[in-house]
Amino acid sequence: MTTFVDRVELHVAAGNGGHGCASVHREKFKPLGGPDGGNGGRGGDVILTVDQSVTTLLEYHHSPHRKATNGKPGEGGNRSGKDGEDLVLAVPDGTVVLDKQGNVLADLVGHGTSFVAAQGGRGGLGNAALASARRKAPGFALLGEPGDLQDIVLELKTVADVALVGYPSAGKSSLISVLSAAKPKIADYPFTTLVPNLGVVTAGSTVYTVADVPGLIPGASQGRGLGLEFLRHVERCSVLVHVLDTATLESDRDPVSDLDVIEEELRQYGGLGNRPRIVVLNKTDVPDGKDLAEMVRPDLEARGYRVFEVSAVAHIGLKELSYALADLVAKARAARPKEEATRIVIRPKAVDDAGFSVTREDDGLFRVRGEKPERWVRQTDFNNDEAVGYLADRLNRLGVEGALMKAGARGGDGVAIGPEDNAVVFDWEPSVTAGAEMLGRRGEDHRFEAPRPAAQRRRNRQAEWDEAEQGYEGFDPFAS
Repeated sequence: MTTFVDRVELHVAAGNGGHGCASVHREKFKPLGGPDGGNGGRGGDVILTVDQSVTTLLEYHHSPHRKATNGKPGEGGNRSGKDGEDLVLAVPDGTVVLDKQGNVLADLVGHGTSFVAAQGGRGGLGNAALASARRKAPGFALLGEPGDLQDIVLELKTVADVALVGYPSAGKSSLISVLSAAKPKIADYPFTTLVPNLGVVTAGSTVYTVADVPGLIPGASQGRGLGLEFLRHVERCSVLVHVLDTATLESDRDPVSDLDVIEEELRQYGGLGNRPRIVVLNKTDVPDGKDLAEMVRPDLEARGYRVFEVSAVAHIGLKELSYALADLVAKARAARPKEEATRIVIRPKAVDDAGFSVTREDDGLFRVRGEKPERWVRQTDFNNDEAVGYLADRLNRLGVEGALMKAGARGGDGVAIGPEDNAVVFDWEPSVTAGAEMLGRRGEDHRFEAPRPAAQRRRNRQAEWDEAEQGYEGFDPFAS
């Protein structure tokens, strides 16, 4: 069974905002006490947080779909809905968050570092919050916004100071087991190590971590063996240690050629050329291994490498190696730039920035894009004419109608608000007047429906009476 996973695809859904409530206060002797509908609650966010106790992404491999809770709808009596609970997902230190296109969204390093992967939808306003001096009793409320839906990729890059790289069965697991308290699986066959192992080493006053990266083979950077899967764990390491087998039984291999092969794979993977390197000639407790180490050492030192002859089994040369690694790690830490306090950057919008754009497409459709218009459309209940009238008023005040006129739109032209895959399309009719004084009964706006029959009959009778009165003007019954 898989116990280590370092790359998963995660589908996260934030909570939806709760709908606002349209309610009127009622009590004895006060049949119309005013609007008292509460606001809807905010939807919960999905937050990724670094937890040092988590070392693998296995949990999300088995359960890749995660959703935060929705906000509760508002209620009468000015009672606001409860906010949805945030969903906090613990991830290992060194997790990189990417989108489906491979763009890096966040690099989570350090305990407690967090990233909001999906933003919860805001709750809709109730009619109590929408009341004003001109709209005293709104017969509608705003809908809650849907939460974000995101498909993200999580990649784990081990956070370690030293990386042990080399061919399978070169002795990397044995070396980390004697340098630290780590207990990796050790056996005499290739690819014994299937997951990176971490160990903590103390050398004098320096404490550092060592990662045992699974064996690399020729073509690892193109996907052969386990190399491509685990080469990402080398990226964060400050020091690279080439563990070379001086007692290999394969006739076509030797320490120098093994080093060249691994270096070529690291070069093709990229980004590791500036890391300091140390060469470890392992298994020198074997007589043939000792002779081969002494033979190739001058050639390696001539290339500029610092060479150590060790034996993980016989514990030979380990102290010198651990202190040499501690010195390189200390220098790398000292060379790192100091972390600066997080700065808050405020970018005010331009004075002439309307916050939306109007474009005319090839088929004659006018498309409106902008944060406010699109949000207002999502909040509108299109089954309520008064809510639609309120949307028209908001768009008019924002300047959308004026921009449509400048773009050449005429009455009856198609207008779409939002992206192509999720837009509201309607036939545009310019508003002559707009405002709360246009409203009729609760939930109605005569700009969006024909007059009621009873009201129309009253208007017709009034017109007949006015016409009859005009006929009697100037009539004198006493004239002969």
